Parts: sequence; C-alpha cells; structure tokens
Amino acid sequence: MPRKQATSRDVARLAGVSRTTVSFVLNDVPGVKISEETRQRVLEAARQLDYYPTAAARSLASGKTRRIGLVLGEGQKRLSADAFLPTFLQGVTASVHRRGYLLVLQMAEDVPTYDAYARLIREQQVDGLILSGPRSDDPLVPQLAEEGFPLILHGRLNGCAAPWVDVDNQAGAHLATSHLLGLGHRRIGFISNAPLPYSGAQERFAGYKQALAEHHIPLDPDLIRMAAFLPETGRAAMEELLSLPEPPTAVFAASDVVALGAISAIHAAGLKIPDDLAIVGFDDIFLAGHARPPLTTIRVPAYGLGWTAAEVLIALIEGDEEVSSVTLETELIIRESCGARQGREP
Repeated sequence: MPRKQATSRDVARLAGVSRTTVSFVLNDVPGVKISEETRQRVLEAARQLDYYPTAAARSLASGKTRRIGLVLGEGQKRLSADAFLPTFLQGVTASVHRRGYLLVLQMAEDVPTYDAYARLIREQQVDGLILSGPRSDDPLVPQLAEEGFPLILHGRLNGCAAPWVDVDNQAGAHLATSHLLGLGHRRIGFISNAPLPYSGAQERFAGYKQALAEHHIPLDPDLIRMAAFLPETGRAAMEELLSLPEPPTAVFAASDVVALGAISAIHAAGLKIPDDLAIVGFDDIFLAGHARPPLTTIRVPAYGLGWTAAEVLIALIEGDEEVSSVTLETELIIRESCGARQGREP
C-alpha cells in the first residue's frame, strides 16, 4: 500500500512543537524568535516524515470561496501613517497566497457602522475573517464567535470565544515602564496608542500601571494622555504634558507612531532627548531606529503576527479541532532616546 502523506500535524507531534512553529520554520517566516535547537528539530522531523507542503495539501475543500477577509478596525488613515500595519498585512498576504487563498481587505471606516465584517459574511464573500483591532464596545464580534463563524482576532477581547493572535501587550508595556524606572525616573508620563475601547490600548495602559504599582508610585491622572494612532495625536498629548507645572521626566508612548509625534513636540519646546526628557515607544517600526535620537522601543513581530493570524484562520476554515490562541514574544530594544547608553542605567 502507498505510504500515507504526512501532514504538518505529524511534523509538529514528532518535533514536540505546535503546528504554528512548524509553519514558521518550514516557511522561514521573518521576525519571529525561534531557537536554533527548535528549528533543527522541526527540520529533522520534516526530513524523517518526508513532509513537504504541496499545493494539493494546502488547497481548500470544494465549495469554499477561497477568500479570506481582513478587517482593519482602525481605518484607512492609520494604514497610511503607521508602518506596523503594512508589515502585518505583508505577513497575512504571504500566508494566504501560499495556501492558495485570496485576500479581501475591508476597513471599518469605509462603512457607517461596525458592520464591515458582517457585510462580508452576508454577501458570502469570504470563508473566514481576521479582525485587527477589536473593540470592547463592538457587540457583533462575540456574536460571530458564538455562531461558529471562522474568526481570528488580532488582539484579545474579553468575553469573546474567538481565538486570537497577539503579543503580550501588558508585559511589553510593563517592560518599557520598568526600564524607565530602572533609569531612576519616578515621574513617568503615559501616552496611549489608541482610545481605550481598543483592547491593545487597555493592555498597554495596564502594563504601565502595573510597573508603577510595583515601585509603589501612585498613579497620577495628570500624567496620562490618550492618543489615537497618528503622530499628530502624540504631539498634541506631549504638548499637554509639557505644559504641566511639573512635567514628567520620562514618557512611555504606547506606539512608535505616537512616540514620533511626541518627539517632535519635545524638540519644538527646545528640550533635548534624553537629557531633559527620556522616551520609550512600542512596536519597533522601521522609522524608530531613524528617529532623532533613535527610539528605544518594544519590538513586536508584525510580519509574524500577520502570518500567524492567517495560518490559524485557515486551520479553522479547514476544520482543525486543535486551533488555539497564539502569543508571540516582544523584546526591549535599547537605543539613545532613553539615556541608557549614556550609563544612566544601574
């Protein structure tokens, strides 16, 4: 009898890893931290099983549209201003095309309400959805998940049964704030990356508060400002902080795009970074290393998040019963904007 075709699940079991890790290794997905030992274990398992992901193995079952919907909850203006989303989109697109699907892109601001994804489903345009930027005040997302429609969230949403793909935003924000605390700062401002109904903004704010609490520093509402994705909102928030009778000595801006706006406000005020005010961002977009001075930030694997979201969704569409949520790692990237390179860190 002919030998049964090996699957990625078989490789994962033999290597003792998840199917997502197998996908990362065999497709050489950039920006994802995988140890060399794990990589070699997966490659060896694939060799032993003579596993190669073929077009036939990746094709959809008959009767499907072979289309996946990606809904960006933040809208078109952010897409043009934020370097994170295009990289995330590249990861989604690479995975979708590799698996023989087409991608349908929908932006929430393109419709008058939050029914962008509902419209895609009603018109039977897609077999499943990736929703990037879920909001806690959107009632339809939990409903879709309860109905069993293939749905993946880029971002966590409490009370929603849908699996998600994300980084640990709270841990990353905690790391960023703790880094500033370790440099001796005690009056640290916070500028959000988005309005707080967005789950990622809530989690990054929670990490900031957690770090302060661990150092017995009371939360000061005067040091908290909300921004909304774009650099001009970060600049406006920073201008408000600088106008305080006692401005902060450091700021954690919960996205690099917002941080770049804050940096422009600091320069406009005639202040020097990090001598007069230290700043740390979040995401490590391409421009972060080219800021003046280069921005210390929390690195997020944007491409890997996009790739993983598509891989998990396709597994759901194809009836994989082992689908689960995925958390990718973040990393603190120290550059000049925090002052650590000048020997101020203990």
